[in-house]
Amino acid sequence: MNIISWNVNGIRAVEKKSFVPWLLSSGADVICIQETKAAPSQLSDSLINPEGTVRYHSFWSSAKRPGYSGTALYSLKQPDKVTLLGIPAFDDEGRVLAAYYDDVIVISAYFPNSQDAGIRLPYKLDFCAAMFAFCNEAVKNGKNIVLCGDYNIAHRPVDLANPKSNEGNAGYLPEERAWMDMFTTTGYTDTFRCFCPEPGQYTWWSYRFHAREKNIGWRIDYQCVNNAFLPHVKSSEILKEVQGSDHCPVRICLE
Repeated sequence: MNIISWNVNGIRAVEKKSFVPWLLSSGADVICIQETKAAPSQLSDSLINPEGTVRYHSFWSSAKRPGYSGTALYSLKQPDKVTLLGIPAFDDEGRVLAAYYDDVIVISAYFPNSQDAGIRLPYKLDFCAAMFAFCNEAVKNGKNIVLCGDYNIAHRPVDLANPKSNEGNAGYLPEERAWMDMFTTTGYTDTFRCFCPEPGQYTWWSYRFHAREKNIGWRIDYQCVNNAFLPHVKSSEILKEVQGSDHCPVRICLE
């Protein structure tokens, strides 16, 4: 199973940058999308029903606020079911889609940004707690978890180019990093770091100051699994060559 996750920073914007041809040639079984910034009624048929030599089923969770947040999921195989998180405070912002495949749940999650001065930090930590509880309940019921998405957290100093100057900034707050510490030491694994411990590996770059060209970035997009499922992970990588957003996709391959 080949799963790609990508924050596209606007699905309609990335459509103009050859998103659909990329999607159809990606070789992915499942593609998790974050920050769609649109409702399905605003989208072209090519985005809803992309068809080529392969055909993807698409699923959408949009924010009530226009042009904001939102998640999507494309799947070659029809999932057994697709659900939201089940909590209105987060579903109203289109934060989560969970697709069930036998004993595996693939989740497309767009974690909130804590914003300047941490004004949305309580909301974000509530989301993190709810996501952790959802995963724990699923694992307790015999499911395996692949939690894909933009976590909006750089976990450790190695995960951003300038950790010292970003202390106190959204995405690198002590409370956010502490949650990642907890999550990755109580039953879940950041799969990318199993394969690549090296610095300089990022998934988001500011549009300013030629940051991507200079590789001054942050690694804030993850594909985490429950520890019992880790032996099934054959690779986890950053697809930094893919353009079209301020984020690049990440990919995990499962056996």
